Amino acid sequence: MYTQAMDQPDPQGGSLKAVRDAGADALQRGFDDRIDADRKVEPQDWMPEAYRKTLVRQISQHAHSEIIGMQPEGNWISRAPSLKRKAILLAKVQDEGGHGLYLYSAAETLGVSRDALLDALHTGKAKYSSIFNYPTLTWADVGVIGGLVDGAAIMNQVPICRCSYGPYARAMIRICKEESFHQRQGFESLMTLMKGTQAQRDMVQDAVNRWYWPVLAMFGPPDADSPNSAQGMRWGIKRISNDELRQKFVDATVPQARILGVTLPDPDLKWNEERGHHDHGAIDWDDFWAVVNGNGPCNKERLATRVKAHQDGQWVRDAALAHARKQQARALKEAA
Repeated sequence: MYTQAMDQPDPQGGSLKAVRDAGADALQRGFDDRIDADRKVEPQDWMPEAYRKTLVRQISQHAHSEIIGMQPEGNWISRAPSLKRKAILLAKVQDEGGHGLYLYSAAETLGVSRDALLDALHTGKAKYSSIFNYPTLTWADVGVIGGLVDGAAIMNQVPICRCSYGPYARAMIRICKEESFHQRQGFESLMTLMKGTQAQRDMVQDAVNRWYWPVLAMFGPPDADSPNSAQGMRWGIKRISNDELRQKFVDATVPQARILGVTLPDPDLKWNEERGHHDHGAIDWDDFWAVVNGNGPCNKERLATRVKAHQDGQWVRDAALAHARKQQARALKEAA
C-alpha cells in the first residue's frame, strides 16, 4: 500500500518542488550572508556543492604538493655538507610531511576520504605544484628552494590563513609559521655559500638562474587566463589574484637578491616609478603547461617515487589497523 502510493505521481508535485526550491534559496542566502560578513564556514554548515568541490580540489592539490615536495630536498639529506645542515634539512622535510597530513585532514572534513585523495594523486588525476618537477642538481638548489620557492609559498599561503573555510584557514596558520622558518634557513644557507669561494658563488648563481622563472610561474597563469580565480575570490577561498601575488614576490625578491649578491636572470627587470613596482619579463607559459600536464623534467620520477613509497608502507598501515582492532577488542572484553 505505501509502496504503491510512492509509485504514483504526486498531485502536489509542483508545490513541493517550490518548497524545496525555496529551502535551497534560503540556504544559499544564508551561505552568501556568511561569506559577505567574512565569517568562517565550518564542516557542519551548509555550503554549495561547487564551493565544496573547489575546496577539495585546492586543499588536496596543496597536500599533494607538500608530500611530493619532500623529494627534491630529501635527495640531499645524505649529501648535506655538514651535520648541522643535515639536521636542518631533516627537520624541514619532516615539516613538509606534517603539512601534508594537516591538509589531508582538512580535506577529509569535506566528506572525501584520504584513500580517494591519494588514489587521485597516484593515478595522475590530481595535480600538485609544478615547481616540484624540476631537478635539484647541486647543494645550492636546496638553498634556493628555501629562499625562493618557500618565499613564494609564503606569499601565496599567508592570505589563505583568512580563507573562508575554517579547517583550511586554521591549518594554514601553523604551516605558514613553519614555512617562514624554511625561507629563513634557505636564505641563510645561500648567504653562507655567497661568502665562500668563487665556485660556491657560481653554484648559487646557476641555481638562481634555473629556478627563478619556474618560481614566478608557480603563482599560476595570468588572471585573464585563470577562469576560477574570480569565483574563488568571491567565496573568500582566494584573497589575492595570481598577478598581484607574483608582483609582490618580485618586489620582495629584488632587494633580497641584492643583499645576497646574485643577479636575477631577467634582462627586462626594472623599477617602474609610475607604478611603484618592478616590471618583469614574459614568463614561458608553454613550459609551465608542459610541466603541469606531466611532461616536465621530473614528473614521472616524482610520481613513481611517491607510489612506491605508498606501496612499500602498506604493511605499516595494515599493522596499525590490526593493532587498533586488537586494542578495541581488548577494551570491549574488559568492559564486559
